Amino acid sequence: MELRHLRYFRMLAETLNFTHAAERLHIAQPPLSRQIQQLEDELGVTLIERARPLRLTEAGRFFYEHSVQLLEQLARACEDTQRIAKEQKRWLGIGFAPSTMYGTLPELIHRLRGNDGIELGLSELITLQQIEALKSGRIDIGFGRIYIDDPAIVQEVICEDLLVAVLPAGHRLLTAPASLKALSKEPFVLYPGTPRPSYADHILNLFAHHQLKIRVVQIANEMQTTISLVAAGIGITLVPASVQRLHRDDIGYTPLSESQAVSPIVLSYRAGDHSALLKECLRLVREITEPVRRTTSESLLTPTPSG
Repeated sequence: MELRHLRYFRMLAETLNFTHAAERLHIAQPPLSRQIQQLEDELGVTLIERARPLRLTEAGRFFYEHSVQLLEQLARACEDTQRIAKEQKRWLGIGFAPSTMYGTLPELIHRLRGNDGIELGLSELITLQQIEALKSGRIDIGFGRIYIDDPAIVQEVICEDLLVAVLPAGHRLLTAPASLKALSKEPFVLYPGTPRPSYADHILNLFAHHQLKIRVVQIANEMQTTISLVAAGIGITLVPASVQRLHRDDIGYTPLSESQAVSPIVLSYRAGDHSALLKECLRLVREITEPVRRTTSESLLTPTPSG
C-alpha cells in the first residue's frame, strides 16, 4: 500500500464520482480505477459500491475516516519537520510511565505546549524502554519509576510519591493505615509483567527489604487493568499516592503505616546532552516540582473507603 492509494481513495470517497475525482487528482479515470482496485485487493475488502450513485461500503466508511486522520497527521509531520529544519521550531521527545501522568508531568506538558516554538512528541514507555529510546534519539527526556545503571544516561529523582494500597470496596483494611506485613497476607496483582526490571520489581524489593514475601496471583501490563482486577476481587496492589486522583466506586485506597514506602519519579536524559531545549525543560521540571517537594502529603494519606 502506498500513499497515493490513500490520497486517491480519499478524493474518490469525498466526490463519489470517478470522473470528478480523476479531474481533481489530475490523472485519467482508468488509472484511478486501477489504483482503487489495487487498494481493495490488498485489503481484501470492497470499499466502494459501484452503483449509481457510488456509495461507500461500511468498511469503506471506516477506512475513509482513519485514512483521513493518517494523511492529516502526515501533513502536520511534514510541515513541522520543515519548520524544525528551518529552526522555526524545536522538537522535544518525552517518554513517560503511565503513573507519572497523575503527578506534575501534565503541568510540564501544558507549559511546553504553550510555547509555539516547541513541537512535542509524547511516548508512553516504562523506564527500561525509555533508556533505549533515549539512546536511539527517539526521545530526549523520560519520566519513570526505577533506577537503571547506565553510564550513557543521567537520572535524578524529582519527587517521591508515598505508596498506597488499592483494595476492593468494603475491604476490612480500608479503615486504617495498613502495614506491609498485613498486606503481604493478601493476594497481589502485580504490574507490569514485561519488560523487566520495572515498577513490579520495586514493589517486590520493598517487601523483601522487610523480610516479607507476597503471593502474586495475577500479573497485568497496565496500571488501569491492575486496578480493574482489584475491583473484581482478584487481589490487591500498591500504587503511587498521586493515583488517588483516579476515583472509582468499586475500589478504595489506604495509606501504609511505613512512611518510607515510596515510589520515586525518576527523570532520565542522555549524558552529554547540553542542548538549550533540554536545559529549559529541566528548569521547568524543577520549578514545577519544588512546591510539591515542600508540600505535605496529608490529603493523599486520608483513607477513602469508596475510592
